[in-house]
Amino acid sequence: MNFSRREFLASTSLAAGAMAVPGAASVLKTPATRVAIGQCAEYSRHVTDVLSTMFDQLGRIEPLVRGKTIAIKLNMTGPTQMKLGKLPNQTTHWVHPQVIGSLISLLGSAGARRIRLLESVPAGTKPIEEFMMDAGWRPQDFASAAKSVEFENTNFLGGAKTYARFMVPSGGLMYAGYDLNHSYRDCDVFVSLAKLKEHRTAGVTLSMKNCFGITPCTIYSDEVPEDEPAIVPIGFRGPMHSGSRTPPKSAPQPVAQSTDPGFRVPRITADLVASRPIHLAVIDGIYTMTAGELPYQDGGKWVNQAIHPGLLIAGMNCVATDAVATAIMGFDPMADRGTPPFQKCDSTLKLAESLGVGTRNLSRIEVVGHPIEKVRYPYPLLTHWG
Repeated sequence: MNFSRREFLASTSLAAGAMAVPGAASVLKTPATRVAIGQCAEYSRHVTDVLSTMFDQLGRIEPLVRGKTIAIKLNMTGPTQMKLGKLPNQTTHWVHPQVIGSLISLLGSAGARRIRLLESVPAGTKPIEEFMMDAGWRPQDFASAAKSVEFENTNFLGGAKTYARFMVPSGGLMYAGYDLNHSYRDCDVFVSLAKLKEHRTAGVTLSMKNCFGITPCTIYSDEVPEDEPAIVPIGFRGPMHSGSRTPPKSAPQPVAQSTDPGFRVPRITADLVASRPIHLAVIDGIYTMTAGELPYQDGGKWVNQAIHPGLLIAGMNCVATDAVATAIMGFDPMADRGTPPFQKCDSTLKLAESLGVGTRNLSRIEVVGHPIEKVRYPYPLLTHWG
């Protein structure tokens, strides 16, 4: 990756405060939502043109972003060395730098005042720029794609004195609220930039499941203190999956008890998108992979398969956007537990819908750009998942 801003443009308590987001009294009151599907064969400067057209089809993004601070949660899950064979991470399970750069450029052209790239880096307090460089990326290309581009590793307190507290409007499905890095509060518009992938625990990982990674390991890992957050990120988010321990007493506590990851992970995800709403969801499905959120081997053989759907998906409602993406993958977004892709988990789509975040009913979603039936890319059924 080595694109200048000109090229991008040419191609087209601990909480400082509580955030309360009014929830719909009933999912039946959720309005019909528009989702755009764009075809894009390769990671080239054409990505900017396709995204620009999609944003126009959504009703233009200028009113949403002009003069605003925009936070973009990336999907760069797992360490840099975790690869599917010798393939670059960005062609299998990470969002691609071209999509990131094109999005930054378009947001900047639409008048964004400041753009922050966020991810919980799995490498202690390492700046996200260093993590990108470890992957062979050039963060300076992102910085030059628009004015005032910033970076923050949100896996710990970062540059703030306190965590930001987000209470779940409904009272919470798994936790009453969540303490997060300040960057998720200090923004006007929150963007989830995700990959079109399956997930071994949650069935699919799209714009909503991408937000599971906004929880800092200083609070939600398996090695944090009992009373206060850790100073630096330690351990992993195992307790979020297993319920093996609760967060420090300083953080909001569980409102439900379960040790089933298929119960916990979808509920935590639904809680998070209800308390920290997504204003714009963008899903990179140009190149991706099957069989999970990370590369896996079984008996020395890769479980995953690299695939090439050649698609971008975007919408201003995360439930509707993920519902369309789920349908593109060959699954029924109305499916419940026991039916693919939710064989052994509850549906995040259904849970978020129950919180009034959006609708998963395709009959209530206006699809623009390309119809689902023309671009459907069925993923194989993974009945062997444990």
